[in-house]
Amino acid sequence: MLLDFRVKNFRSLRDEQTLSLVAAKDKSLHELNTMPSGIKAAPTLLRSVAIYGPNAGGKTNLIKALQYMRAVVAESASVMQPGQTFSVQPFRFEAASVAQPIEFDVSFVLDGVRHQYGFELTAQRITREYLLVYKAFKPQQWFERHYDEASGKDVYDFGTGLKGPKSVWEGATRPNALFLSMAVQLNSEQLQPVFAWFVNQLAIFNEITPLGQHFSVEMLRKPDGKRAICDFLTSADISISDIEVVTRKVQGQSVHFDMAAGKTEVRNEEQEVNELLFHHVTDQGKAVFSLGDESMGTRNLLFLTGPVLDILDKGMVLVVDELDSSLHPLLVRRLVELFQNPTVNKKGAQLIFTTHDTSLLDPELFRRDQIWFVEKDRDQASKLYPLSDFSPRKNEALERGYLMGRYGALPFLGDWGG
Repeated sequence: MLLDFRVKNFRSLRDEQTLSLVAAKDKSLHELNTMPSGIKAAPTLLRSVAIYGPNAGGKTNLIKALQYMRAVVAESASVMQPGQTFSVQPFRFEAASVAQPIEFDVSFVLDGVRHQYGFELTAQRITREYLLVYKAFKPQQWFERHYDEASGKDVYDFGTGLKGPKSVWEGATRPNALFLSMAVQLNSEQLQPVFAWFVNQLAIFNEITPLGQHFSVEMLRKPDGKRAICDFLTSADISISDIEVVTRKVQGQSVHFDMAAGKTEVRNEEQEVNELLFHHVTDQGKAVFSLGDESMGTRNLLFLTGPVLDILDKGMVLVVDELDSSLHPLLVRRLVELFQNPTVNKKGAQLIFTTHDTSLLDPELFRRDQIWFVEKDRDQASKLYPLSDFSPRKNEALERGYLMGRYGALPFLGDWGG
């Protein structure tokens, strides 16, 4: 379960910004929209968070920041080559920010224990990295690493809580690799769950990693998976009674490289192609349609349904940029309600999404601490803040208040065309 995410100096996020999923003491929608964390410092967490703001306001950058942090954890030890630089994008409107490292920090609950992990990096190297484990009120520092410019070396400080050949892991960690990732690659059993939280518990969909049909197709091959997907589509008022996966063999071309001979060969080979057939049933009759016959909204919902059902089953964190893209507002609302239904969401899955859909600004759907806004100031730096900062009245018309500019985070619309 995610507690909070902090980022500084990443793209338009110049100053430190924090997205928190720790619930306020407000008791509204407590039974549905919050869940126990199991830790005393933050006993109650939010099941979902919606982020609003104008185009180019910084919503997408916040999602990309978490995605970038995840990628560095997953790939710095295994994919990055010695001497390879990071593709960093600090805040560019100030020379001082360009010269400073980018900072990431995330707190999450793992096996009932709060963990706080973070690092800082420039294009050339990791400049700081740390892991705190809160087995008691006072945290244990398992390790901290920082770059000492005077000596040109990394300096490590290990706590007694971390076991194993730490000197071996330290010696193997390159300047452009995370200690966490390298230690896990060298079989650290203690750090493996922390690494796995980033790799296996975070699902992020945006323009960089768009939704594909593969996961839902694989679920449709299994009777239980097909039943779950069709039941959800039916509950969303889509008249699909069955989805059939037909695998066909077609002629295609593949490219083969012969490194020894230095030759490239294009071969004609049979390839398997999956075709989806949608069986619709209405009071007037039946019909079968291909994927291309379905609307973009139905396709997007199908491709999202498979991952969502899996995420709910595993208690993961789902992060989606522009959840309302090509989906009807009622379908978006239905997806949100899945995460906020304790009967369905039994394992503490969480949903974080950006949206422009103001119809979701409904006090019967969201608590005030679940709604966040992002906007840029005159320096083009993005600011992130929750609706609860404004202390709106319980029965306040949130959608109207937002569109009137009461909470900020609206596009500036100047005169155009005379």
